[in-house]
Amino acid sequence: MNTKDKILKIFEGNPLYENFRLGYWRMRTRKSQKELEENAKKRANGFDDRQFSRLKEFENKYNGERCFIIATGPSLTIDDLEKLKDEYTFGVNSIIKLFDETDFRPDFYGIQDKFVYGAMQDVIKSTKFKTAFCADIIAKEYEVPSDFIPFPYNGEYHLYNGKPGEYNAKFSDNAYNIVYDGYSITYSLIEIAVYMGFKEIYLLGCDCSYPKGSKSHVVESGFVDKNAMSNPIRMRVGYQCAKEYADSHGIKIYNATRGGELETFERVDLDEVLAK
Repeated sequence: MNTKDKILKIFEGNPLYENFRLGYWRMRTRKSQKELEENAKKRANGFDDRQFSRLKEFENKYNGERCFIIATGPSLTIDDLEKLKDEYTFGVNSIIKLFDETDFRPDFYGIQDKFVYGAMQDVIKSTKFKTAFCADIIAKEYEVPSDFIPFPYNGEYHLYNGKPGEYNAKFSDNAYNIVYDGYSITYSLIEIAVYMGFKEIYLLGCDCSYPKGSKSHVVESGFVDKNAMSNPIRMRVGYQCAKEYADSHGIKIYNATRGGELETFERVDLDEVLAK
């Protein structure tokens, strides 16, 4: 551990330090946050933003259909993927590292974490996707494939929405206008799936658990998240927000994960769902 990390470790958890750090980041991001919201309002009011225009092709395209959003928790199996070949599916992050083991390919792939993208960019560039969505912030730092469809990602609003030091989330049903971060790519894909018209959304491999010393993903991306231990707390805040939106708009979100710790959504058995 270098000197900088040692100093940060000493102050970590100190209320005064945490308030100072929060205030500093609020100051740093205030301008960009205002710009993100203003641009979202412009698009909502009819502004044709060409960088996101390809998203419009998907608005309500799958109205009334069901889909499966497949996260990369350790509970996910190749066998489960094979069962979903005839369903509409979304895959995330390191799922592409499983492609050598299965013929399964998700209809839609999503990635938003620039650090995960950086760790996987060689694999990503050598993979052929049916449709791939990526947060616009990735394209600002990396050269992404030309067929990737960027979405207007807002991961900074947490600092301004709610009380300092508390996790919070907002939900967008129009991915062309804005996609709010909900502490995971799975959350963002729920927003995009709603925009696409899906009315039944099943989560799979969404363990929502990062036990210390245990495997966190079915296959790792190569990026080590230092804040992984607190991720489940943040994620559940996001998922609760998604549930509240879904419940009030006639959309069903189910958890088909085999195990894990996510209890926000009604649990269902994947095999029974597919047998219907």
